[in-house]
This record gives sequence, structure tokens and C-alpha cells, in this order.
Amino acid sequence: MISRIDLRGAPLPEGGALRDLLPRAEFDVEAALDKVRPICEDVHHRGTAALIEYARKFDGVELERVRVPAGALKTALEELDPAVRAALEESIRRARIVHRNQRRSEHTTQVVPGGTVTEKWVPVERVGLYAPGGRSVYPSSVVMNVVPAQEAGVESIALASPPQADFGGLPHPTILAACELLGVDEVYAAGGAQAVAMFAYGTTGPDGCPPANMVTGPGNIWVAAAKRYFTGKIGIDTEAGPTEIAVLADSTADPVHVAADLISQAEHDPLAAAVLVTDSEELAVAVERELEPQVAATKHVEDRIKPALAGRQSAIVLVDSLEDGLKVVDAYGAEHLEIQTADAAAWAARVRNAGAIFVGPWSPVSLGDYCAGSNHVLPTGGCACHSSGLSVQSFLRGIHIVDYTRDALAEVTHHVVTLAEAEDLPAHGAALKARFGWKVPTQ
Repeated sequence: MISRIDLRGAPLPEGGALRDLLPRAEFDVEAALDKVRPICEDVHHRGTAALIEYARKFDGVELERVRVPAGALKTALEELDPAVRAALEESIRRARIVHRNQRRSEHTTQVVPGGTVTEKWVPVERVGLYAPGGRSVYPSSVVMNVVPAQEAGVESIALASPPQADFGGLPHPTILAACELLGVDEVYAAGGAQAVAMFAYGTTGPDGCPPANMVTGPGNIWVAAAKRYFTGKIGIDTEAGPTEIAVLADSTADPVHVAADLISQAEHDPLAAAVLVTDSEELAVAVERELEPQVAATKHVEDRIKPALAGRQSAIVLVDSLEDGLKVVDAYGAEHLEIQTADAAAWAARVRNAGAIFVGPWSPVSLGDYCAGSNHVLPTGGCACHSSGLSVQSFLRGIHIVDYTRDALAEVTHHVVTLAEAEDLPAHGAALKARFGWKVPTQ
């Protein structure tokens, strides 16, 4: 059901050579660009008419309008299962606690007497958030995108989610209910690359969507390709690929827990990655044995879980020691990394590369997906080696404000002139000399 990669018996290679030995899903965003480019440009030129046509083609629905009526949001919340509402409310409450503490404050540094640099943090003006609606529906992703944007102070927030044939062309009602709970009333029935294009270019007319400064949220390869297409025109969070879980475990780990956690991510998608890194062959055998009955007892077995676990992106990786295991998980840079070892907190503190780290047997990834308070929009495909998950900072821009007096500028002018001339940019220096009668002030 799941393959093995045995890295025991020899020193581990370094850097890219080690990464090349590890399992990873094939996710060719570059190849998808050729298919999303004409879709994006069609939305650019035809706006809402193109969105309606793609809803018919890709989602099998006939839309009269793309923007969701306010009444549909209210109705969705009124009809929401009370238990689901309570769970969403608790997820929102916990996410607000964590993300509110991520806010940054303005700070002024006095560099020299009379010379200060202030860094202020300004939210982007408008964001477009994407909530997937393909194999599964993710109201939790609505929470994870909206809360940090709101806590950052973003004034204009719009959300898009694919139209659903089963719900009259509206996005899934739990998506709409989550929007209503969060106070997001600008919602569009649009999916895939066309939704990203709608946010990037904007559309006009009664259902028009003003262009956004930034687009965030997980999605399929077409969403990822559209984000790449618009990089530079708009800000993006990440080109999210298939979900990943890596578990670093030793002989103290419970194989029932480990198997359950691997399956929990495999049920997302047939390209989902489930990786166990361990120095215990006994644990590896026990996990392999435990996978069979747990998989058989759940849903989405043939279309998602079995192909995900059997795919090239999933494996049990055997190493000589936890030190080697730490090197492996750092090279892998998992979206979600669980540490199920003795002294798990100490090992977690040494991890450099992960989207989020889950410490010990009572902090499973599923908790982070919904109610830990952390954000579940995280870097995939090894991007955790250089990128962070979604947070309040994702929606903020740091701006430096430079304020020098005449005397403070005079004191440093000779250094500026010297550096400008060293770079053969004399006009840079002249801009300062002009302020002092074209003479460098005497020090």
C-alpha cells in the first residue's frame, strides 16, 4: 500500500542530492500555464460573460449572475447544521486569538541625532480570497484566509468559490455560511483560473468585481498556474500544490496514531503525500500493518487514499538515527510536519524547514486544519524551505519613512557622495551637494 525508501547504512547526501531521494508528487505548474493563459485573457476581455461561459463548461451550471446575492448568504447560515455552526465559530474564535497577536506596530529608530527611520505597516487595500470546491468543500479555508486579512486591517475582502450544480449554481452553502459568519458579503460563484483572473483584472457591470491587489487561498493546479501567470501584477500567497504530511517518529510512537495521520492527508487528493521518516523498523512494520484496516474502514478509498499512499509522493523512509531523520525532514520541507518521538518538543525546536510543526501525540495535523488557532494555508512542494504559511504579515506591507534634519544630512553627505561616485552614479551625489551650495559639507 505504501512504498519504502531505505537510507540506512551510509552517510546521507547533502542538499539537493538528498532532496532527490525523497518522495514528491509531480505537479507541473509550468505546463498548466499554456492552458490557463487563454482562459485568463478571455476573462480580461469579456469579463462576466466569460465567467458564465466557463461555469457552464467546467462546472456544468447555467449562471444568470456571478455575484452571490446577500440573501443567499443569510439563508445558508440560517439553514446550517447547528453543530457545524458551533464548530466554525470556535475555529474563528481560536484563529482570531492567534492572528491578532501577529499584528505589527510602527517603530521609529533614531539612527543619528536628527535622523530617524520609521517602519510602518500598511495592509493591502483589497484582497481576493479563493475557497476550493472540487472533490471536497472547505469552509475551514474561508476561515483561514479571511481571519488574517481582517486582523491585518484589509478594508475590502472578496471571496470566490466554484458554483455547484447541486445548489443552483451557488457555491456550497457551508462556504456561504462561513462567509456570513465572518461578515464577508462580497462573494462570487467562480472557480479555477477564471476566478483568479477575475480578481486580477476585475470585471465591470452590475455584477462587476473590482480588481484586487492580492489573491490568496489553496486550489488545484489551474489555480496555482493562474497565480504564477499573474505574479508581478498582483500579490499571491503561494502556488499551493497537493497537500503533504511528514511524520518524524521513533519507537515510542503509536502506530495507530501515525497510520491515522497519514491517511488523514491522503484523503484530500490522489496526489496527496504521506511520508513517515523513522529510525525504527518495528514502527515501520507496525504502521504498514495498521494502514490496511484503517483504510478499509474509511471513505474515499479507491479514488483518493489508495492512489495517494501508493503514489511516488508517499513512502516510509528508514534512517539510521533521529539525527538523520531530522536532516531528511529538513530537506523535504513538509507542509505539515508531525514530531512523534521521545522528547518531541526538543526535536521540534531544531526543525528548520516546515510549513507548520505539530508536537507530540496530541497535536495531530487535523487539529491544525480546523481548531488549533494556527493557519492551514501553508507552503507545499518543498517551498517551506523558503516560504511561510498565510498570516497577518501576508497582508501587510512594511514602509520605511525617512526623516533627516539639515544637520543630520550634512553629517553623512560625504559618505553618500563617495558611494555614489564609486558606483559611477554622480547625480546621486549631486542631489545632496545641491542642498549645500554644491559643496560637500566639511566634517
